[in-house]
Formats: sequence, structure tokens, C-alpha cells
Amino acid sequence: MRTGIRAMDLNDIDMVVAVEEQAFSVPWSRAAFETELDENELAHYLVAEVDGVVVGYCGMWIILDEAHLTNVAVLSEHRGQGIGHSLLTTLMGYAKVKGATCMTLEVRRSNTAAQRLYRRLGFIPRGLRRQYYTDTQEDALIMWRDSL
Repeated sequence: MRTGIRAMDLNDIDMVVAVEEQAFSVPWSRAAFETELDENELAHYLVAEVDGVVVGYCGMWIILDEAHLTNVAVLSEHRGQGIGHSLLTTLMGYAKVKGATCMTLEVRRSNTAAQRLYRRLGFIPRGLRRQYYTDTQEDALIMWRDSL
């Protein structure tokens, strides 16, 4: 089994959308990913592959010296294998190279598995966005990592 992480390109979008639709109740559209890759100069996205098949992805925006994690997802059958951790550590390294000194994200209050991963990577809770998620009106926990 060959695994790897690389920059996302337009040829990956069908597989990325499949990951997105499995992972999220309100998934991003194909057009949203196309816009991110083609038009958003702040956006940077990675994919994780197993034997040439995209099984996960993550992305961020870099604004001045801050990186904002936009999304991260791994197909359910590949979770628990360290793919999400690898994606995020690679993304964080890339953010640092691009001049970011810190990183932030929002995560559902109910998503304790993701929160555990983020805490292992040095993120700490710093606030709450009330009714942030439109599908359930669930609050989002705001987490920060102060130093990359």
C-alpha cells in the first residue's frame, strides 16, 4: 500500500467531493473547490492518497501571518490510521514556510474526535461561535495554535 500527501489539483476534485459528501452533512460543492483552487490566492489544499486514490484532504487560507484551517476530512474506512494527523502536520509546515506564525480553526462542539486530534497538535480552545453550523445551529469551538 502506497500512501502520500501532495498539493490538490483540479483533477482531484471528483474524489475530494466524494470524501466531502461522506464526511459532512452540508458538504462543499464541486464549484466551491474549483473556486478555491482557481481563484482564491489565499487558499492552499492538500490531498492524501492511498494507492493513487484520494482518501482525505485538508485546506487553509493564509491571511497575513495567520493560517485558518478551512476543512479536513478522511474517508471513514481510512480513519484512525494517522492520515488526518499527517495531513494537518504537513499543512502546518506549509503554512509556516509561507509566513504564517499561528493557525486557527472552528470545530463542532460535538466533534470530540476532531478536538482530540487538534489538541494533540497543540491547538487550544479560545472561544465559541454560537449557532455557527447552519444545518443544526450547533456552536463551533474556536481553537488556536499560537506558534507554528
